[in-house]
Amino acid sequence: MNILILGGTGNISSEVAACLVDCGDKVTVLTSGKRPVPKRYTHIKADRHDRASLQNALNGKTFDSVIDFLGYTVEHCRIAHDILDGKTGQFVFISSATVYQKPPPKLPLTEDTPLCNPFWEYGRRKIACEEYLRHEAGRGFPLTIVRPSHTFGHTWIPSPLHGADWTVAGRMLAGKPVILHDNGESLWTLTASSDFAQGIYGIICNEKALGKAVHITSDEALTWNAIYKEIGKALGVTPEIVHIPADFLARHIPGAGDKLWGDKARNSVFDNTKIRRLNPGWSCRKTFARAIRESVAWYYEDESRKKVDPEKDREIERVIRSWSDGVAEPG
Repeated sequence: MNILILGGTGNISSEVAACLVDCGDKVTVLTSGKRPVPKRYTHIKADRHDRASLQNALNGKTFDSVIDFLGYTVEHCRIAHDILDGKTGQFVFISSATVYQKPPPKLPLTEDTPLCNPFWEYGRRKIACEEYLRHEAGRGFPLTIVRPSHTFGHTWIPSPLHGADWTVAGRMLAGKPVILHDNGESLWTLTASSDFAQGIYGIICNEKALGKAVHITSDEALTWNAIYKEIGKALGVTPEIVHIPADFLARHIPGAGDKLWGDKARNSVFDNTKIRRLNPGWSCRKTFARAIRESVAWYYEDESRKKVDPEKDREIERVIRSWSDGVAEPG
């Protein structure tokens, strides 16, 4: 297969590119060039979000499938559609499980769960992207929509609020407290990027996937308490967790309400029947316990990777102190 990836060096897209090449496919990645690109890929340097740049980069080229990891607005999708319509047998739009109704009407979540996220603009933009592309699919555009949930590779240490770098792990190792929302008992699904890559591989150039939307996630759902305890086990420590109500966090951390109420504080459990129909035999092989140990091992391979973000570190300290002292938001 001749595959174009818009992206290809990110947390998920790098695993997808590697999976495709390992399976013998020809892979072209289009990136801005800010990150190194493995030599086994064909690399096109262009601005995915600039119409002229993308047009010039793809002029005269055709592909069996295009996977778009970099479409975040309707305009981004319009640019891709206008340039790639008639030049690919399949356009795979990477959406997000944040499009599903929050709070969820029932569990597990399926692809038929209503699309509505009043709390987070990111989710609403992805919904708008899907709506635009579905309209174009009705006129013949060969669309497949894929919705990842919280998916992470070996460079990430998952956290509901404070990024995916070493900061939370560094605090755990130093014996400093870390924050979880509410009582930490909301259920959450974390998927290894390598498992996601194997899942999406089965729908690339798959005619049965045309016109379909599908999520690809692990079947394992853990509480955030269990997730943080598992991170602690991988580090060899018992984390000190401070539970703080989500509404307090929303008032004291910019953007926290969006991320929590619009995503990570909601119970998130998925039914993966549809992807298994499209990709028979697929299932996630990595438990979170295994995947997080791989992440921790990656950081220990090079001490320079173990960087604590000082701004995030100060924010965690400030919020814990405010909560402990019972300080209300000024005004």
